[in-house]
Order: sequence, then structure tokens, then C-alpha cells
Amino acid sequence: MTQTTASSRLSELIALLDLERIEKNLFRAYHPTERTGRLYGGQIMAQAMMAAIRTVTDDRLPHSLHGYFLRPGDPSVPALIDVERIRDGRSFTTRRVVVIQHGQAIFNMDASFQILESGLEHQDEMPAMVPPPESKIPRELKEPPFLEWRMEHKAFQEESPQQPRQHIWFRCNGTVPDDRAVHACLLVYESDNALLSTARLPHRGSFRREQMQMASLDHAMWFHHPALADWRVDDWLLYALDSPSSAAARGYNRGEIFTEDGRLIASTMQEGLMRKR
Repeated sequence: MTQTTASSRLSELIALLDLERIEKNLFRAYHPTERTGRLYGGQIMAQAMMAAIRTVTDDRLPHSLHGYFLRPGDPSVPALIDVERIRDGRSFTTRRVVVIQHGQAIFNMDASFQILESGLEHQDEMPAMVPPPESKIPRELKEPPFLEWRMEHKAFQEESPQQPRQHIWFRCNGTVPDDRAVHACLLVYESDNALLSTARLPHRGSFRREQMQMASLDHAMWFHHPALADWRVDDWLLYALDSPSSAAARGYNRGEIFTEDGRLIASTMQEGLMRKR
């Protein structure tokens, strides 16, 4: 891992994951100071996951989440995050999380945690790709919380139909503290990026982006290996995405996240609204 100073936006994001605890199961979450319009769904998911993590013991690691985006988030007011302790079992722990603004739920999520166990293993093979040289990353891409490099970026410069697949290398824009919960939540944050755009690829040239209503509807994620032990979010990770279907004004998308050496650490699925105005 290259040791670098975190960008200001990454530092802000990490600070936003340090939720204010109001009661045993109730938290307050804040938003980026310059955010306008609506909140980024990945941020809300990451904060909801952090709230759930705060209510489980350290030996329980996140293994899955299933969430629904219900209303647009308002960046001008903090959000309340209410965690319900559904079950504390011998191996698994379940939490239900509701994120609230203006008295209404904007996001709800079920999250499951498991003690670390060994067992049978197999995985998909990683595509034969390597991270980009640092010298090729333009300066303007080094400001956000994450560095991102789309392998198909040259093909996407043309407004023509593409196969519904894309591959994105990403890593945090700076070194992240050795906090397993922070690494997991940052991965949740970034997992929302590019999923919905994958379903648009076969339809490029047949619509104008500003005439489309786009929004994440639901999001599922599975952690196959624990943070720090097998991966870090400030090392390069490959997001391999595809979209098997779009229909009924919805796009269905899948993703697999690999380490640079080929370990499959997480998988995602999402449906998003793709409505022509």
C-alpha cells in the first residue's frame, strides 16, 4: 500500500462516518458541506451500516446488507438513523436500520453480521486487468474521496451502444486508518457508484441523460472476506460490473469486487429507475 495523505474530501467522508450517538440505538448523521440537490445513496448506506456496526460486538463482521432507497435525501438537514436489534444469535446478528429526515424514512436496510468462520471456498476468476499507472491519472480525478479508473473509458467517449459491462479500478484517495468498520463502510459507499450506469450502456445514443430520471431503488451487498485481514479500501480494487436486464423502466445491475491479486472480496446487486421524462 502506498502511504499518502488523505484528500480533504476523503478526510471529510471519514469524519461523516463518525456518527453522533443520541441514544443506545439512535444516531445522527451529517453530510458533506458542499453537497446540493439530493444526497448520494452510497453515503446514506455507509452511514446506515456504520450505525448497525455500532450496535454489534467486535467479533461480528458484516456479511450482507439489503437496502431500499425510499425518498431523496436532503443535504441541508442531518439524518436520524434508528437501529432495531432484531436478533443476536450464536453465530449471526441481524439489525434493521431506518434513516429518517423530515419525519419520513428515506432509506431502510437489513444488515447481517457473522462471527469469523472457516469453510469451503471457491470464487469467480478476476478479469485479466491491472491497475493504472499513477502517472496516467489526471489531476482532476485526484480530488474526490476515491480515485477511479474506467478500463473502457475510451470506448465510452462515443455516444454509441455498448455491451452492458464495465470494469473500474478504485481506491481511497489517501491512507485510511486501521479501523475495520471504516474500511467496510467506505466499500459500501463506493459500491453504489457506476452500478446504475451499467444498465444504460446498451442504450447510449438513444436518449439524452438530462431527459432521464435515474435513481437507485434497492441495493444488496455481500462481504466474502473481512477488511484488513484480506483487503484494504486504500489499495487498488477492481469493480467488475454487468447488467443482465433492463425492463419496466428499471435497470438490473451486478458487481464483483476483486483485490489486485484476484481475491473476490464482495458482490453487489442493484435495480435502479431508468425512466424517460
